Amino acid sequence: MTLALCPGSFDPVTNGHLDIIERSSTTFDEVLVAVIANPSKEPLFTLDERKDLLEKAVAPFGNVRIDAFEGLLVDFALARGVDVIVKGLRAVSDFDYEMQMAHMNRRLTGIDTFFLPTSHEYSYLAASLVRDVVRLGGDVEGLVPEHVLVAMRERYRR
Repeated sequence: MTLALCPGSFDPVTNGHLDIIERSSTTFDEVLVAVIANPSKEPLFTLDERKDLLEKAVAPFGNVRIDAFEGLLVDFALARGVDVIVKGLRAVSDFDYEMQMAHMNRRLTGIDTFFLPTSHEYSYLAASLVRDVVRLGGDVEGLVPEHVLVAMRERYRR
């Protein structure tokens, strides 16, 4: 049984993230989606909120579960018995950075990284871009799950 790890900040989870998670769920036996708790960043949603939003979004995928971590990804991966790390790639610029991380992660743990290109309809999509558009009153319907859009609109109303 192969356990794949899909890490990210998911602030917010987008349909691009879900594309990678869903496709991973059809490739690997089990998928663990890990929300990164980065104390140096000021997220839109708390760690628990991001986990909750993700759990609702991945509910249709029977072999996907959600967790969170702080610290080194590879330490978390080893503690959970992860076989492979899955990273989505939108552009060549993503590849340059992710390749360095993949080599370092493999050197530290022996865990390989599986690169999955994002579907073309989400190749431009980034959570930071989604946050900016919603913050400025724009519409991102179809780019995030409906419950995420509602939560974002509510957050920016405050």
